Amino acid sequence: MGGTSEGGIPGSQRRTAVVAALMLSMALAALESTIIATAVPQIVADLGGFSYFSWLFSGYLLAVTVTLPVYGKLSDTFGRKPVLLAGMVLFLLGSLLCALSWNMAALIAFRILQGLGGGAIQGTVQTLAADLYPLKQRPKIQAKLSTVWALSSVVGPAIGGMLVAFAHWRWIFLVNLPVGLIALWLVARHLHEPVRESRSRPRIDWAGALAVFASGGVLLTALVQGGVAWPWLSAPSLVLFAIAAVLITATVLVERRAAEPIIPGWVWKRRTIAAVNLGLGVLGLVMVAPTVFIPTYAQSVLGLTPTGAGFVLSAMILSWPLSAALSQHLYTRIGFRNTALIGITGAVLVLAAFPLLPYPGSPWQPALLMLLLGAALGQVQLPLIVGVQSTVGWSERGTTTASVLFCRQLGQTLGAAVFGAIANGVIAARLGAGTDLDTVARTPGDETVRRSVDAAVEWVHIGAALAGVVTLFVLLFLAPRRFPVLPQEPAQEPVQESVQGPLQEPAQASVRDETPDSPQEPPAPQPSRTD
Repeated sequence: MGGTSEGGIPGSQRRTAVVAALMLSMALAALESTIIATAVPQIVADLGGFSYFSWLFSGYLLAVTVTLPVYGKLSDTFGRKPVLLAGMVLFLLGSLLCALSWNMAALIAFRILQGLGGGAIQGTVQTLAADLYPLKQRPKIQAKLSTVWALSSVVGPAIGGMLVAFAHWRWIFLVNLPVGLIALWLVARHLHEPVRESRSRPRIDWAGALAVFASGGVLLTALVQGGVAWPWLSAPSLVLFAIAAVLITATVLVERRAAEPIIPGWVWKRRTIAAVNLGLGVLGLVMVAPTVFIPTYAQSVLGLTPTGAGFVLSAMILSWPLSAALSQHLYTRIGFRNTALIGITGAVLVLAAFPLLPYPGSPWQPALLMLLLGAALGQVQLPLIVGVQSTVGWSERGTTTASVLFCRQLGQTLGAAVFGAIANGVIAARLGAGTDLDTVARTPGDETVRRSVDAAVEWVHIGAALAGVVTLFVLLFLAPRRFPVLPQEPAQEPVQESVQGPLQEPAQASVRDETPDSPQEPPAPQPSRTD
């Protein structure tokens, strides 16, 4: 680690520079989900377009989600570095154009362009974290990335509020440029990948990429807008779901005939990957309940300010990465699946305990549950991601990681739609038709309104607990007891994950101080390295 590499810069310094670049890149993508929220009133006052401003969030989310599988396949084909650099350039270009927007339609279009870059950043950074670190060290880098997300969700609204108050809403996008350019330079300068030796020219499945983009976009649009822009059983919802079904069928047919499909069949044929995809997809529903509804509960039921409500939720955000960092001490002894089973069981118990809170209660009570929930979820998501990444080699890791993240994002979108419908249904049943959660959250209400919100959020957490039970059964009955972790020596066959001693580390995932002339395993390249 301390050896000197090309240019006289120690390899450890290069690794530090690359990790800094990954964290800065992830911070850019994470902040975009929170920093813009506080500026919406000023943006609408300046540009107009109040009736469709929600697409500032939905458009970005759609672009990120539907491009994850595409970027995953491209990173396996052409390498992580070019995909990450291209994504960062797209993101920064979108940020600049957002700052120059002249109306709401232009701003939404440029937010979608930002999302096209954000999809590359999120998927590729997670893949590089597995490429650059051996199995035992992955929880540390993953915990750092989780901490970036946690801090972004806490400080994002504060930064956005300060920029709007003391500068202009356009600076929300302009501040991305210096940070992004630093990250771009660090990646370009310090991240080196061996040249891939291939006997045939790589084929790009453009038809599959377009099919995935179209089917995912229509499906997510139906989920995001259903119950918001139009009723669930209205003509727009039914038409969109029907179109999505047709496009998904077409995508399956196109991918079956493709020589190098964007979403290969082995993603769903391999038991471990399929189980983790399904498990994290359902886990996405579980994650929605606290992140979306606890702030409303804290303000409407407990009477806290928006800042106080944020502190209640921050308990989960802070305990999650800490628990994830410590998860390696558990999964190296009992295995990935068993660790995740313990975590999801704890999450189910915490979610089921939420309806037992006294009314109205004290803020420390839901904060304590959020602290416990974050600790539980930290033992689920990270072991599953690290575990599934360790079952594949370099040439399949990007696709595998992207499929996991895609399923999680899809689950979160579905969860927001389903639980939003549940909450609105409970409130409408108590306060009358036409009343929903958004209406009562914006206006201070009487005791009846407070109790209605309390009941709605309780039912949401009951639904999340049931989703956690589904995740539990998926892991219990579909996931293998021991993940087939790749061995340290490339020549050996994959070995079963040990539950007695430390897990074996795959050779493709190590960071070593070696010269560019070091031998590499054909035909797949060795992992990205930092020296």
